[in-house]
This record gives sequence, C-alpha cells and structure tokens, in this order.
Amino acid sequence: MANGEAIDRLKEALRRLPGVGPRTAGRMAFHLLERDREGGKLLAQALQAAVIGVNHCERCNNFSENRLCDVCDSGKRDETLLCVVETPADLDTIEQAGAYTGYYFVLMGHLSPLDGIGPDQLGFERLLDLISQGGVQEVILGTNLTVEGQATADYLSDLLQSREITVSRLARGVPAGGELEYMDANTLNQAFSDRRLLVRHPDSQS
Repeated sequence: MANGEAIDRLKEALRRLPGVGPRTAGRMAFHLLERDREGGKLLAQALQAAVIGVNHCERCNNFSENRLCDVCDSGKRDETLLCVVETPADLDTIEQAGAYTGYYFVLMGHLSPLDGIGPDQLGFERLLDLISQGGVQEVILGTNLTVEGQATADYLSDLLQSREITVSRLARGVPAGGELEYMDANTLNQAFSDRRLLVRHPDSQS
C-alpha cells in the first residue's frame, strides 16, 4: 500500500472494468486524483445512481430504469419481428444503425458450459414465454459470430423448430467497405456460403 488504502481500493475497483489491467487502473486512478477530481465525483455519482436505479425490462430483459425499456414501451415497433442478442451493447449497436424496426430479447450472455452458463442462466424460458404470447412471426438470431455465439444460435434454432415461426440468422461475410485482400479465411468462406443471388441464368435449375 505505497499510496494508501483508499488509492489501492480505487485501483482494484477500476480493474473490474473489461480490458483494464493493473497499470491502466493505476493511470486512471492517478488521473482522476491529480487532474479531474470533479470528474471523479461525477463518475461516482453516476455509477451509484445506475447501480441502484437500473434493473431489467420485464419484456425484453434489456437494462431499464422503468418496468419496460424505451423500445418495448414505444408502441411503434414491428411486433412480428424479434431479434435475440447477447448484450445491451449489441442492442445499442443495432439501434444506432437504424435498419431494424422490431423488438428484442437480450440474453445477457451466451452459452458457456465451462463457465456454468446454461439455458437457465440465459432466460430461454422467458424468451419462449414471450413468443408464446403471439404476434411474433420471425425470430432473428443476432448472437455474436463467435464459437459461443454460434452454439447459442444453434441451440435456440433447435429449440424454436417446433414453433410456427420463421427463424433466421444475421448474415455474415465481407463487411461494407472491406477489401478482399485483408479478409481472413473464415470471413471469406462465410461470404461465399451466404452469397446473395443477383441474376439467375435462364438455364439454371432453381
């Protein structure tokens, strides 16, 4: 405790943030104390307010200060579409793109048996209950394109097979503005698998 207990506790608290190691936590702590104590106070107040006041939306499981989040409470979304994502950050990214007009369900993670995260921890039953209420015609699996995300999408796809709804997966492949020279093999392989038909040759079989 070369700098005192209070500073060491601040460093340890900052290390809980993703990607923040001991050195980065130390720089953050010293910056707040040396140059931005007012910012430190605002950060502490905002964090305390969020931890106390933010819970989960009763419908989609997203973070919300109210019973329903802004998306679920808007009444202006396409109720036939339901996009399943892993985290609130994923939901925010889709919303910022502005191309999706339906509702969401946030899993708050992905399947990871080694970490003790199974269907019960991800609220799959809540998702099925939501679909059972009617109105949903298509479930879009928007889990991440990782091994765990794909495993979660595959599990959900099997789970939803018996329902009379369409189940789709977000397309994968070459990103907009991407150059083939810099694409990895997995991305290129997926781009070929998910290629979109533009013109069909008249002699080709459908």
